[in-house]
Amino acid sequence: MTTTDISPVDNGVNVEALLGARQHLTDAPEAAQFKWRASCEWINGTHNRSSISGFAGLGEEHTHRQTYTIDSDHPEIFASEDNGPTPPEMVLAALASCLTGGIATVATHRGVKLNSVTATLEAGMDLQGILGIDSDVRNGFDGIKVTYDIDADASKADIEAIVAQSQKRSAVFDVVANPTTIQVEVV
Repeated sequence: MTTTDISPVDNGVNVEALLGARQHLTDAPEAAQFKWRASCEWINGTHNRSSISGFAGLGEEHTHRQTYTIDSDHPEIFASEDNGPTPPEMVLAALASCLTGGIATVATHRGVKLNSVTATLEAGMDLQGILGIDSDVRNGFDGIKVTYDIDADASKADIEAIVAQSQKRSAVFDVVANPTTIQVEVV
């Protein structure tokens, strides 16, 4: 069965526009080069505020409809004020958001109606690394577990295939799962 044989499904994703963009970027690969940006300002203690307002892509600069801000902090048990999620929690939220958005897109493209999608992510971390207690302990996560509860008009095998395709195409999954070169400089 092809997607043209399936009744249109509306999961809130404009698949036609995405397929059009994909074709455009296939024909003009230089337009596919994007630069995502965020800035972060220290507030006090471990409290920071990140701002996201613009990015570059399709050969030009773009601005979001508004500037988005995200506060981060550490919990009170770390002698902080708990003014926002911790940076590692923000990584989990970014991964969950990217995978879940992909699930909605893939499901819509495959003609699968989603009734509900809930992702639960959990990652372990030994703080002995970040605190300098043991230099052999990694500073980051020791692993991430993603669990989906998906109610959809599809078989379990079809839902698993949708999740697998989302994982395969997720930018954040790739960023977290594979080494990325990071250059840090002070101006």
